[in-house]
Amino acid sequence: MRQDPPHPLPRNTPDSAAAPETVAPEPGETAGQRNRRLAHIGVAHAQRVLTGRYRLASQQEAFELLRQTSQRFNIKLHTLADAVLHTAAPDTDAELWFPSRARYTPPPLPNLAVDESSRTNHGVVLRNAMRRVLHITETTMGNVQLSEQGMLRMEKHTGLNQEFTDFFAFVRDSTTSCAQSAEQRQQITVKDVAVADVFDDESRHAILQAGSRAAHSVPLVGRKDRVVGIISSHHEQPLSDFTRAQLAALEALGTQVGRWLLWHRHTIVLDALEQLHAAATAQGVEGGDGVDNVQDVQPD
Repeated sequence: MRQDPPHPLPRNTPDSAAAPETVAPEPGETAGQRNRRLAHIGVAHAQRVLTGRYRLASQQEAFELLRQTSQRFNIKLHTLADAVLHTAAPDTDAELWFPSRARYTPPPLPNLAVDESSRTNHGVVLRNAMRRVLHITETTMGNVQLSEQGMLRMEKHTGLNQEFTDFFAFVRDSTTSCAQSAEQRQQITVKDVAVADVFDDESRHAILQAGSRAAHSVPLVGRKDRVVGIISSHHEQPLSDFTRAQLAALEALGTQVGRWLLWHRHTIVLDALEQLHAAATAQGVEGGDGVDNVQDVQPD
């Protein structure tokens, strides 16, 4: 396997193509209901794309293909759906989706205590990365958000209550430190949530009620300064400045994990897409006529 850094995924549509129109709850909608709605949008769109592209008998058949493939490759269903939507479609009647793709070994992750058997495990790497950030920042509360569908989506968390995790399950507006960290591609420290200008009133309340008075966000940065996620620590008391050694350790970790996440997207996720293509092609052989051009299948 090659060790060179992977090239970017071939893009089929802009990131906004499958993004929900709104992240805020609709009138009369709870945060939990909003989260279920937003979680469903990308998967439903991917079902329609696959049904048309492979002439499948139904969207339920497409959903089963997505579900089975996500389980086989141990990746989230919404991650696989997002890849379907944002990766250039395979050539018509192509046996392979990525016929000339080179494979790469995962980049090293020093100081994350990831054993050899878990080097490709998305959940293990993110959990250990969050633990490392919390160790450096000396706290027990934190969360990981990944960039998906033009938003930051909550992926892992610890020490934070459900009101917090429901409220920040999807973040797009810049009224949070995590969103600003992603936009600015740099670490951001909020020394006192109660008086910081970065938050709107609803975001401030959601953080304070969880017992967090301060926060620090670390961008996960891949090649060409591409931010693929954020790890944030939360603190019970207002913060003073972190030391240079702490900030340097966090920056190094953000770069290592960002590069690993891009490797995962260009290796494990593409493996899953290749398997999905093979299974859908075989399953759609006896199907009826459908839309064969992904561009013709529009999101709601």
